[in-house]
Amino acid sequence: MPTDQPPEGATSPDARPRLSLAVPTPRGKAPRHLADLDLAGRKAACRDAGLPGFRADQVSRHYFSHLTRDPARMTDLPASQRDQLCAELLPPLVREVRALRADAGRTVKYLWELHDGVRVESVLMRYEDRTTLCVSSQAGCGMACPFCATGQMGLTRNLSAAEIVEQVRHAALASARGDLTGGPARLSNVVFMGMGEPMINYRNVVAALHRLVDPAPEGFGMSARSITVSTVGVVPLIRRLAGEGIPVTLAVSLHAPDDALRDELVPVNSRWKVADLLDAAYDYFRASGRRVSIEYALIKDMNDHAWRAQRLAEELSRRGRGWAHVNPIPLNPTPGSIWTCSTPQAQQSFVDTLRCAGITTTVRDTRGSDIDGACGQLATEVLNQERARTQ
Repeated sequence: MPTDQPPEGATSPDARPRLSLAVPTPRGKAPRHLADLDLAGRKAACRDAGLPGFRADQVSRHYFSHLTRDPARMTDLPASQRDQLCAELLPPLVREVRALRADAGRTVKYLWELHDGVRVESVLMRYEDRTTLCVSSQAGCGMACPFCATGQMGLTRNLSAAEIVEQVRHAALASARGDLTGGPARLSNVVFMGMGEPMINYRNVVAALHRLVDPAPEGFGMSARSITVSTVGVVPLIRRLAGEGIPVTLAVSLHAPDDALRDELVPVNSRWKVADLLDAAYDYFRASGRRVSIEYALIKDMNDHAWRAQRLAEELSRRGRGWAHVNPIPLNPTPGSIWTCSTPQAQQSFVDTLRCAGITTTVRDTRGSDIDGACGQLATEVLNQERARTQ
């Protein structure tokens, strides 16, 4: 059971997960950036700085279409105004601390430092048919899932909309440069599955979604169908997202179909039970027309039983057919821990049970296991190394 061992990353043997839905007050506000604002707000910022409002359109096109914040490349702007425009609208927000490559160069994991020294991670992955970025929406996480390294960090703060968008711009630029094996590519997909619970940073995540899907000069012009927002199950905000009119894919991190186990694996289940969560997910499908992804980390001898797969199938089918797609995820193994991946036999039995029940099921292609692939692991490793150097 989850209580048989301290949570992943815990520093004391009696540690227990501590769920927190409150967001700490940040030490300082991130600099205002054009990605925090809609186009009208950017024009107002220009006028407030004594610059023509239409310049906001030009700077926005350089940022979202040409992926640059370098004033020297903005040759359609008056030379006398470039530096001021970039200072007003494009302040530096993220600094690369480390980039680790894996999967023969098809995966790169980035550790970013933000304006206040806080660090977050993102992962860029190239597949045969797409290039996907996994972004962070918070520094740390307050959801306290005991098998998650980020969940044991606690929540430091929310990211601003622009801090989220900057992860995307850097990834789009890296893809276009050909930093991944296979040459230049277009960033096609974004998943909010990095550090943090996106729904707890709802306002900034929705603003970032607008920057991703709105056409230039408002945003990148990505398809909402290629964007996924993952949640552990903050039911009221799932329902609110359904009314935003941005038909992104909703991913629900379920990990157990029964409340008895999910209460321990996903502490927020103490607030919103499995039935409430699946009802909200089904209603999201009906409102958006987008099939919901059910994420299920397979943990050896804990949640990988065939009877749980059957129960999951029954819970999904009770609400309708074809509305959900189950993604079993082999857990990254941790030597000596209860949090280890299922055996191939248990995984196959789980998948077969779901498919026999008519549930569309695809095992997640895991990436970056040799570079601390799970969110939070790289940030923790680098912090420990820095502490060791100063001792």
